[in-house]
Amino acid sequence: MRHNRPEAMSDIVKDPLPATPDTAFGDTGAETGNAHKQKTRIQITNEAKILEAALEVFSKDGFRGATLDRIASAADMSKPNLLYYFSSKEDIHITLLTKLLDLWLAPLRNLRADGDPREELSLYIRHKLQMSRQLPRESRLFANEVLRGAQHIGPLLKEDLHDLVDEKAAIIQSWIDAGKLAPCDPRHVIFAIWATTQHYADFDVQIRSVLRRDDDDQSHYADAEQLLTTLFLGQLIKD
Repeated sequence: MRHNRPEAMSDIVKDPLPATPDTAFGDTGAETGNAHKQKTRIQITNEAKILEAALEVFSKDGFRGATLDRIASAADMSKPNLLYYFSSKEDIHITLLTKLLDLWLAPLRNLRADGDPREELSLYIRHKLQMSRQLPRESRLFANEVLRGAQHIGPLLKEDLHDLVDEKAAIIQSWIDAGKLAPCDPRHVIFAIWATTQHYADFDVQIRSVLRRDDDDQSHYADAEQLLTTLFLGQLIKD
């Protein structure tokens, strides 16, 4: 049985996802204490290599189970070399999460007030499912951090995420006020879409076990999209 390599944050995410950086780890390099200095190509390349290795280790072992030795080994470099680029395990973890949160929220940012509610919500569900399919390690990394109490990204959740959700909830509320959607708390609509779509990444092993799907079989995502679109829009849209 063939096992496909998990796609990385640095891989190009194909349409119909919103545009994302071709190299989410490598375009600007890591946000370390030397971030204000112009980085060389080798520095950018090595930082991207470390972050890719760390993503694999953190997503499997969690923050507590991960070690600098394992990350260095996965990056195929020495621990002292790794510490030249990042000062600690926490430094790597925070850099990963900061980049991930920006990527993860891109579909929500694209929710347009002037769009048709049915089309906008359908597209949002599709994008979230596609990200779960293409970026399962990133989803698990974020979920593990939240389960730990968001120790490293708490301020981002309370400020950036809070403000974005309020902004997009106001759009959904405007559709409710216009009689286009059934009355509800729009923030809980967003929460429910997160919960149902990201489940397919965070509980991938469970889903594949129940459905008896091989690792390279992604066909259940089409079924999930059809069900979730029907579930949400069937209850929310007022024709």
